[in-house]
Amino acid sequence: MIEILWPWALAALPLPIIFRLLLPASESSSQKAGNAIKVPFYTQVLDNSEEEHRSPNTDLNLIFAFIIWMIIIVAAVNPVWIGEPIQMPTVGRNLMLAIDVSPSMQEKDMALGNQAVDRLTILKSVMSDFIDRRKGDRLGLILFGSQAYLQTPLTLDRQTVNTLLNESQIGIAGKATAIGDAIGMGLKKLIDSESEEKVLILATDGANTAGEINPIKAAELAALENMTIYTIGIGADSMQLPGIFGSSFGSRTINPSRDLDEKMLSDIADITGGQYFRAKSSDDLQVIYAQLDKLEPVVGDNEVYRPKSSLFYYPLGLAFILSLLLAVSKLPFRRIPNPIMKSQQNH
Repeated sequence: MIEILWPWALAALPLPIIFRLLLPASESSSQKAGNAIKVPFYTQVLDNSEEEHRSPNTDLNLIFAFIIWMIIIVAAVNPVWIGEPIQMPTVGRNLMLAIDVSPSMQEKDMALGNQAVDRLTILKSVMSDFIDRRKGDRLGLILFGSQAYLQTPLTLDRQTVNTLLNESQIGIAGKATAIGDAIGMGLKKLIDSESEEKVLILATDGANTAGEINPIKAAELAALENMTIYTIGIGADSMQLPGIFGSSFGSRTINPSRDLDEKMLSDIADITGGQYFRAKSSDDLQVIYAQLDKLEPVVGDNEVYRPKSSLFYYPLGLAFILSLLLAVSKLPFRRIPNPIMKSQQNH
C-alpha cells in the first residue's frame, strides 16, 4: 500500500491559480504602444504580436505548466510504499539437535501410519513438526555415528534445518555411536553464543561405543556452561520376529532396544538440569516434543516490521523532465536560409 507522509503539502496545489487571480495583469501590447515611438509599420507589428500572444499555444503552455506543478506537489507530499509485514523474531534460545544416524537406527520396530518404518524415519517425521514450531529460536543440527558432524550451524532458517535433517541417511557418520563427541560438538557451538538459553536435544537408540569424550564428562562441562541437555532414548521394548517362511510358527519376541543405555542418558540429563525421555513409538515421540515445547517454551510474540520505500523521486524526476521539455519549446530557433532559394532571389 501507499502512504502519504506530508498530506498538508496538498494545500499548495491551488497556489498558481490564486497568484494568477490576485496579481495584476501584465501590460498588454496595445498599452505599451502608447509609450512607444510610432513608426509607419508599428501597428502591423503590434497586430502580429498580439495575434501570437493570443495563440492556442499559450493556453497549452499554461496547462502544461500546471500539470508540472501538480506532479511536484505529488512529490512534496512524500509518498512511501509500505511492504507486507515481516515477522522479526526476538532473541530466543540457541537450540542444537543431535541425531544418531548409526546403523542401529535402521531397525524397523516402530510404525508410521500402520506401516513399519525405521527409527530414523520416525524421528524425522516427528522432529520436523517440532522444528517448524520453534519460531524465534536459532537451531543447529548435529549428526553423529562414529564421529559427530555439524550439519547445520545455528540459524533462524528452520526450513534449511528441516531439509538437511530429511536428507540425512543412516550410516553416513560411521557404524558406532559417539554420544560424548556429539555433546562436545554441541557445547563447542553453543558456548560462544550470545543467548543465555543453551539447549541440546540428543536422540539415540544405543550406548556410547566410540569417540574421544566420555559422555558424563561432556555433560559436566556442559553444566558449567549453563547448557541444558534433554536426552531421548528411541526404540520399542519388544518386537515380534516371524518364524519359518514368515509364518507365526516358531516366531519369537525380542527386545530391539537391549543396547540402549538408559542410565547414561538419564545421568546426562540430570547433570545438566534437563530430562530423559523414552520413546517406544511415534506417539511417544510426539508427546515428548510437546513436553519439550512446554519445558523450553518458544519466545513471545514476534515484532512486526513493514519495510518502507520512498517514492517521491519518481514524480520529482518526471516533473524535471517535463520542465526541460517546456523550456526547450520556448527557445527561439532560427531557420537556416536555403542557399539555393537565396541565389534565386538575388537573380
